[in-house]
Amino acid sequence: MASGKKQPSKADLPPISKLVKLVSYQKGAVVSKTVVDKKTETVTVFAFAEGQGLSEHTAPFDAMVSILDGEADITISGKTYHVKAGEMTTMPANKPHALKAIKPFKMMLVMRRV
Repeated sequence: MASGKKQPSKADLPPISKLVKLVSYQKGAVVSKTVVDKKTETVTVFAFAEGQGLSEHTAPFDAMVSILDGEADITISGKTYHVKAGEMTTMPANKPHALKAIKPFKMMLVMRRV
């Protein structure tokens, strides 16, 4: 190594997770797993069975949603967006939003409290 820096060993690296495999679909249910829970940030992975969702609500912080699998409708301030695996959006703080699984879908929700 020309730079003189030590390459990290596997033991030095943080564990790696495949997000889409952290939760499993369950018929008629919404399944969630919190993967980061800090004072300033939470990261939660969800699996929604077809037809399941979260009713309209607000949150005091922006929430970023990344769709990992499937398809959903996300409604933000009365406007509905159809999202698919590989897409993301942000639900702004204090704006009403709701989610509904058009097909079974998984998402990662990141909320930063700043």
